[in-house]
Amino acid sequence: MTLEDSSVPFPVVTGRQRGYDPETVDAFLASARAAFETDPEVDAADTSTTVLTAADIRRAGFPLIRRGYQIDAVDAALGRIEDAFAVRERERALSRAGARAWVGSSRKLGQEVLDRLTRPTGKRFRRVGLLRYGYRIDEVDLVADRIAGYLENGDELTVDQVRSVAFRMQRRGYSEAQVDAVLDAVVEVIHAVGRS
Repeated sequence: MTLEDSSVPFPVVTGRQRGYDPETVDAFLASARAAFETDPEVDAADTSTTVLTAADIRRAGFPLIRRGYQIDAVDAALGRIEDAFAVRERERALSRAGARAWVGSSRKLGQEVLDRLTRPTGKRFRRVGLLRYGYRIDEVDLVADRIAGYLENGDELTVDQVRSVAFRMQRRGYSEAQVDAVLDAVVEVIHAVGRS
């Protein structure tokens, strides 16, 4: 398994649009490549080695500038890189802890997510203050129902579908940080069971 060649630049946005800062993206991709090619088990004592996880890749963010890289192209590449890290992490965890322990920890995380998502509609996440904007409650609840169907009944759901979720904003909406944390956990669960 290898990561895609990060020396190939992404398309650059034109006009007034902004894109990801190429220098920052290139540096991150270089560190991701180095981290992927390094065996964390062997190099655990080496403090100069960067240890990245699939979750670190998922949470990566870059400054927006004029003539930056196209956001969709970079995000798609990051998704593939995250998948590669997740597969490696899953394989290592299975060989270290065994399938039973791996499934047990994945099941526990899935149950925690399901417990939150089966709360009554409108009360699944903390709401932001009176004068602040958060994610639209009805849209989040709709996605929450879909995820609950995946966790309870095995309904079809992919990592890409979770990654591409976007919500409009509303006053007194759901906390972005809480919703995003649960979506991250759902991605982890899907990766853990090996259905990307």
